[in-house]
Amino acid sequence: MLLTGDMQRRPTDLNMAGAVDLSRLAKPTAAAAGPTSTSPYVLDVTEADFEELVVNKSLQVPVLIDFWADWCGPCKQLSPVLERLADEAGGSWVLAKIDVDANQALAGQLQIQSIPAVFLALGGRLVPGFTGALPEAELRKFLEQVLEAARQAGLPGSQGADGAEPLPAPVDPELLAAEDALGAEDYAAAIEAYDALLARKPGDAEAQLGRAWASLLQRAVDLDPQTVIAAADAAPDDVDAQTAAADVEVLTEQIQPAIDRLIGFVQRSDGEDRNSARQHLLELFSVLDPEDERIVTGRRSLSNALY
Repeated sequence: MLLTGDMQRRPTDLNMAGAVDLSRLAKPTAAAAGPTSTSPYVLDVTEADFEELVVNKSLQVPVLIDFWADWCGPCKQLSPVLERLADEAGGSWVLAKIDVDANQALAGQLQIQSIPAVFLALGGRLVPGFTGALPEAELRKFLEQVLEAARQAGLPGSQGADGAEPLPAPVDPELLAAEDALGAEDYAAAIEAYDALLARKPGDAEAQLGRAWASLLQRAVDLDPQTVIAAADAAPDDVDAQTAAADVEVLTEQIQPAIDRLIGFVQRSDGEDRNSARQHLLELFSVLDPEDERIVTGRRSLSNALY
């Protein structure tokens, strides 16, 4: 299984001299899956349509490839930002999203060891980009390099659909500050910035997700999972011990044990402790994929436990 990890390659490492000819990749025979994105600039790519949507398209316009997975926390930070930037670019580059779990042969050919991993396909050649969830400011600098490389390569579609390079849409300064703080692992500052944005835009889904993720990291990123889980197992009626254990289980991709732990606590407790565990589980649900069957079933089980 691929593992998430610290950023291994910075955007400033973009080097066209190290590009790999995409035609060297083996051509898979898997059936194509239907796209799930509604944006014309964000493509859900499989091994079956990789040649059409990445290799061939890269002869016209730069294609940024985002290798991700449902269980990958940093992917949930990076992917929405990349999708928004692709829409802002208006066709001067496109984003190809590839699920590594569903496309393991392709991920294996590219020797991907850590996700999220971003590559650039340009003129039928592949260039390593970066790994990890970068702050938006760094992503924008990287994209400037991408567009400059496309111009130098003379790609016909690199100026967007109308022939003019699109102007970047304004970005909330609080969102930029929050993402920069997350990249610097300053979770308190990230939470403060997200709170400022939510005070102005209470329903902003990206800010809500970012705040929940920053809160989880602030609580648990430095904890030792084995120690925390052992303490929780020794104190089954301690709400603080149980919620801390659920936090580290989510961060170590033990999603089902975290859900079972807190639902079990809700079932056997009452009063403020019960409500605290319920609210904590709902917050953990908010940082996970809402379409994941474990989350769907978990919400149903929580409702049954309460009523």
